[in-house]
Amino acid sequence: MSQMRRLRLVKGENMEDSLAEAFPKAQKRVRKLIKQYKEIGPPGRFAIMMMERSLDDAEKAAASGNVIDMIRAYNDLRGYKS
Repeated sequence: MSQMRRLRLVKGENMEDSLAEAFPKAQKRVRKLIKQYKEIGPPGRFAIMMMERSLDDAEKAAASGNVIDMIRAYNDLRGYKS
């Protein structure tokens, strides 16, 4: 079993989801949030910029395969609320 499969999430997350399962879900959720913030117009631009940067960091972490960076990126993505 890979290192990513063994990592389990905590703090209100589905305890059955591994990082490998939860990470893409978090990315998808933030992409949906970006669409919502675009509807707000100019007031949402700063938040959009921050979310896009977080998504870029998440994609780089996933591409590198560095689990620590992926956990950091995942926690960053979890911080965005609608």
